[in-house]
Amino acid sequence: MRKLAITIGAAALALTMQTGAAEAFCGFYVSGSGGKMFNDATQVVLMREGTRTVLSMQNSYKGPLEDFAMVVPVPVVLKEAEVKTLPDDVFDRIDQLGAPRLVEYWEQDPCPQPDDYRRRPMASPPRKMAGRAMNEGASGSAPTVTIEAQFDVGEYKILILSATEAAGLETWLNQNGYKIPAGAEPLLRPYVEAGSKFFVAKVDPKKVKMEGDRAALSPLRFHYDSEEFSLPIRLGMANSSGKQDLIVNILSADKRFEVANYKNVFIPTNFDVKNSVRERFGEFYAALFDKTLEKNPGAIITEYAWTAQPRMKCDPCPPQPPGDADMLTFGGDIIGGTMARGTYVLTRLHARYGKNDMKDDLRFAEAKPVTGGREVWQNKGLEYGATPSDRNFFQARYAIRHWWTGPIKCKNPQRGVWGGPPNGRPPSPIAANKLAFAPRGKLALPNYIGRDLWEIGVRKYKPKPKPVTPPGPMLEKPLPPGGARTQGLAIGVLAGLALIGLLHRRARRT
Repeated sequence: MRKLAITIGAAALALTMQTGAAEAFCGFYVSGSGGKMFNDATQVVLMREGTRTVLSMQNSYKGPLEDFAMVVPVPVVLKEAEVKTLPDDVFDRIDQLGAPRLVEYWEQDPCPQPDDYRRRPMASPPRKMAGRAMNEGASGSAPTVTIEAQFDVGEYKILILSATEAAGLETWLNQNGYKIPAGAEPLLRPYVEAGSKFFVAKVDPKKVKMEGDRAALSPLRFHYDSEEFSLPIRLGMANSSGKQDLIVNILSADKRFEVANYKNVFIPTNFDVKNSVRERFGEFYAALFDKTLEKNPGAIITEYAWTAQPRMKCDPCPPQPPGDADMLTFGGDIIGGTMARGTYVLTRLHARYGKNDMKDDLRFAEAKPVTGGREVWQNKGLEYGATPSDRNFFQARYAIRHWWTGPIKCKNPQRGVWGGPPNGRPPSPIAANKLAFAPRGKLALPNYIGRDLWEIGVRKYKPKPKPVTPPGPMLEKPLPPGGARTQGLAIGVLAGLALIGLLHRRARRT
C-alpha cells in the first residue's frame, strides 16, 4: 500500500523541526517518504458546555504530500455527523481577539474649550465598570487494533481506530507503512489504557489546495461528550527538538478556565512602554513572556479572559472581531444557549515547554472571574494586574503615551487626560501574533518598560548620573608640555628681581 504521513495528537499550534522554535503540535509527525515535515500555523479552539466539548483545529502543513494524516485521541467513537470542515478565516478572528495588544494614547489639550468631550483625568476616582465592556472589546490490522468507523469529510478520509494495547497499535502503524518516531509506545500507552479512540484524518493529495509550498488544509471540527475536560499534549514530545508554544482558546457561556494540574500565572499587564516598541511588539512581548515563565517555571500563562456580548466584544477591539456567526461555526450550533447568540467568555492560555517539561496533559477547571488590563484609573493610578471581579475583563495590554507638546495658556491646566490623536483618527491596536517565531534574546526588557515589573523581578532601566569631578587647587591643574620647566624659570627670575630690589634699597639707605 502507499505510505502515509501521519500526525498523532489532540490539537495545537506550530512545530518547526528545522529551527527548534515553534508552536506546539500535541502529537508527532510520521513521514512514510522520510521527508521532513512540520506544521507552523495550527490553532485549537475548544467550546465547552457541561460535559460537551467541540474541538476545532487548523493546520498549515509543509512536507511530503504522498499522503498526510492527523490522529487525535478522543474519548468516544465519532460519527460522520459529528465531524465537519470549517472556513479558514474564523481562526484569524479568534486569534486577533485574544492576542496581546499594543495601544496608543495622546494627552488632550490641558486647556480645553467648555464644549470639548474629554476623558477623565488620571487622578479622578476609579471608573465603575458595572459588569460591562468598554468601547475600546484500512488495510490489514494487527489483532489488537480495530477500525471502528470510516467516512469522508471534504479532502479527508476519516478512520476511527481502537486498540487494546499500545504495542499493538505501534505494530499496526509499522505494518501499514507508517514511519513513527522512536519511543512512541510509552507515549501511546496512557491513551490506550484509558480506552481512548484514535481519530485518523487522512488527506487525499489530489484534493488539497497548495499555497506556495504549503498545503492549505481545511480546518476540522468534531464534538463529543466527556466528564473530563482536557487536551492531550504528551504525544507532541516525540518530535520536540526545542521549545514549543501552545495556545489554547476556550469558549464558554460564562466561565473562565485555568489548568488544574499546573501552576497558573497572569501575564504582567497594563504598563506604558517606549515608543520604539511599536516596531518590535512581537519581540517585546516574547521577552516579557519568557521572563514571566523564567520566574514561574512550568506555569501556564493566562493572557486573556473576557466577557463578550452582542455589540460589546472587546476593549479595544481588533479590526475584525469574531461575529455571532463565528460562534455558531465553533460549536454554537451544537451547544446552543447564549453562545449561539454571541455572548461568551474567551479564555486564552499560553504554554511554552521543552521535551521533558510536561509530564501530563492539560486538564482544565473552572476559575473565578478577574479583571485587569483596561484604561481604568484608580486613586493610585492605572489598575494593576489581575483582580477578582464579578465578570471577566482581563487582557494583556500595553500602551504608548504621547504627552502634550503644544502651548499651555490657561492658569489651571488639566494634565493626564488621555484620548485619541489630534487628527481624530484613533489607530487600530497592534496584536502580537505568531509569537513562537518572534526573535528572542536580543531585546533588553528593562530598556522598554515604563515601570518596574516587581511581579517578575524586572526593574526599568535608569541611566546612572555622570560623576562630577570637584575643582582642585590651582597648582593641581595639568600643565602643558614643558610647562613645569617654564614655571620653574619664571619663579627663579621673579626671586632674582626681588633680591636685586632688596639690595638696592639697602644701598640707598647706607
